[in-house]
Amino acid sequence: MVSQSEPFLLINFKTYLEATGKKAVDLALKMEKVGKETGVKVGVAPQFCDIAQVAAHVEMPVFAQHIDAITPGAFTGHVLAESVSAAGATGTLINHSERNLKLPEIERGVQHAREVGLTIVVCAGTARLGAAVAVLEPDMVAIEPPDLIGTGRAVSKASPGIITDSVKRIRNVNLAVTILCGAGISTGEDVYAALKLGTNGVLVASGVVKAPRPEEVLLDFCNAVRRLA
Repeated sequence: MVSQSEPFLLINFKTYLEATGKKAVDLALKMEKVGKETGVKVGVAPQFCDIAQVAAHVEMPVFAQHIDAITPGAFTGHVLAESVSAAGATGTLINHSERNLKLPEIERGVQHAREVGLTIVVCAGTARLGAAVAVLEPDMVAIEPPDLIGTGRAVSKASPGIITDSVKRIRNVNLAVTILCGAGISTGEDVYAALKLGTNGVLVASGVVKAPRPEEVLLDFCNAVRRLA
């Protein structure tokens, strides 16, 4: 579990070849090493096929990238919360901008993930949606404006108003939820700016995964977190 008092950096591997198969394990080990050396809480979200082998090699939190709002049964091709948990995931993303769900589906997914015991990160592209999903009491809400994802233009600098508005709206309905932000985060200064705006960490993907030396980027992130300690 992640608390508001403990900043959290979650690395989404997406479906990048740099984080597929054995490379997913190698990258997760590098991420864990940096987290342990700096004392900063770090987690990873590998592809479904890589969850088991990543979880077998690391002690850090491992998240699924998605679960479907289903219970066990006849749902061929869907992703079951119980299955990602059995593979070793301790948490899951829900409603990433690349895997959008309707609000009723988000609610069912949150409920089922909670029953299974997964740590839940619900993604939201707007402050309004962030507040709406915070009412569902997930463990974390990640604010990620879709138009900035993968651009290298950090939301914490390009659109700080989105973050401050989101934090205000979310805190009006849920004082306990951990708030992450993402989209374009690529430097320690981006992370520092996000934390100064009232968030509790970041959800990041290409800024780390596709970097020539991902461990150095993550170290920069962790050092930014430690500046606020």
